[in-house]
Amino acid sequence: MATVTFENAQRWYPGADVPAVPGLDLEIRDGEFMVLVGPSGCGKSTSLRMLAGLEEVNAGKIYIGDREVTHTAPKDRDIAMVFQNYALYPHMSVAENMAFALKMAKVPADERQKRVEEAAQILGLTEYLERKPKALSGGQRQRVAMGRAIVRNPQVFCMDEPLSNLDAKMRVQTRTDIAKLQSDLGVTTVYVTHDQVEAMTMGDRVAVMKLGELQQVDTPLNLYDKPVNLFVAGFIGSPQMNLLEATAVDGQAKIGDYLVPVDPTASRKMRGNITVGVRPEAWRMVGENDGGLPVRVTVVEELGADAFVYGTSGVEGTPNNIIVRVSARDSVRKGETIHVTTDPRNVHVFDTDTGERLSD
Repeated sequence: MATVTFENAQRWYPGADVPAVPGLDLEIRDGEFMVLVGPSGCGKSTSLRMLAGLEEVNAGKIYIGDREVTHTAPKDRDIAMVFQNYALYPHMSVAENMAFALKMAKVPADERQKRVEEAAQILGLTEYLERKPKALSGGQRQRVAMGRAIVRNPQVFCMDEPLSNLDAKMRVQTRTDIAKLQSDLGVTTVYVTHDQVEAMTMGDRVAVMKLGELQQVDTPLNLYDKPVNLFVAGFIGSPQMNLLEATAVDGQAKIGDYLVPVDPTASRKMRGNITVGVRPEAWRMVGENDGGLPVRVTVVEELGADAFVYGTSGVEGTPNNIIVRVSARDSVRKGETIHVTTDPRNVHVFDTDTGERLSD
């Protein structure tokens, strides 16, 4: 196990006008599960491949523990990579696939067998060791890829969107398995995904990236409760936060004729154009005459215990869709108009021009 440190690590692709990663500064603690998340093209996979030695580092440094590995060959970095496409050898059995790297490293046969059997026990693959990959499901193949990484006893696991080829149900199950496995093994893990739900459920900490730059690094709950800017606010959360354009008037956020209650800290900083963020679960329904924001319901997404109401508002400055989470027993119907409000502590306020958070 080891820490991982990026010191202003930079990657320029030949012929590009701007760097894919302009200068990453990030410290990953010993035994931590760190998730890099962001939209396509944000530099998360490039950053992981720089750590793995699969991409050149044009400037800056990368350390694993106290050892600088910036220009070290991939095979000498003591890392194990788990890819999106499994990368299993179709002509080899599960056991042979898992033992292949050890065989190349000239590990004795009895030691190879012992490590493979231990990893298979951990991953629930013991009964499949003699099968070929084509006889396995997608989730089982991914576990074989995990096993191949585990048997090497690396200092760091690098995982590049390992669940994106699985169906929705298998993805949920496998991400639980990976998180538990990492916790049991205690190996420092850097995990890349574009799925923010995956990031929130798996990571000890999550690093949100945009255009190669870190936006915020924090625990999943802190990212959700206190996003540092508009990008993080809109990216983290499913469904995403409602972001409404407003104007600061005498310490209040005004959307058309509707006043959004905001906390005193934000009200002292607000000037000109601002954006107000409200999570779907932070709205509460009120009566028509109680001063709430009117929302005309277009879709009700029933989830059993609760429901998501998607609607639009005729109030100027509101987005095309407003999302409200309600109890499934509130019997909201498509086509009707509901009125919603919220409490100041649930309102996130951002400067529209800079994207900076103004709330406490």
